[in-house]
Formats: sequence, C-alpha cells, structure tokens
Amino acid sequence: MPDGAVQLEVFPTCLHLRRIDSARNMRRFYRLSIQRDLFGGVSLVRVWGRIGTRGRQLVEAHDDEGQAITALMKLAQEKRRRGYEP
Repeated sequence: MPDGAVQLEVFPTCLHLRRIDSARNMRRFYRLSIQRDLFGGVSLVRVWGRIGTRGRQLVEAHDDEGQAITALMKLAQEKRRRGYEP
C-alpha cells in the first residue's frame, strides 16, 4: 500500500444506528461493537436506549471474532428492518 493510504475494513467491528420518528416522539440509538477481553476472547457489546441517555448494555461472549461479526451483522439487519438507520 502507498504511504498514507488507509485500508477499509471488510467487516464492520463498530456500528451506530439511530431511529428518529418525531410524530411518535421516538429518538433511539443502538450501538454494536466487537471488543477483545483480557483473556483473549471476543465479545459483542450492545448498547441501546433513548438518545441523550446512557442506555442499557449487554455483553455477549463469542468463541472467535468471526462468530461475533456474524452476530453483529445479523442484529444490524434486524434493526434496519425495524427502521434504524446508520
């Protein structure tokens, strides 16, 4: 690669989605990220809630990064069907 060039990731490791509907007073976010833990494992961290709040958090442990990315992609597809957008 030439100097200064940035290689984009093929599979996302962090995704931030929003769903805003003013008519229903709905302003929500959903954040998915893949993180390594101290023991060499991989976790999918899900944070969701109303925009402007800390939200709720759920951490799912996975055996490897491939499984975590698959779970992230599946959740992202489900949330997009429900109206969340990047």
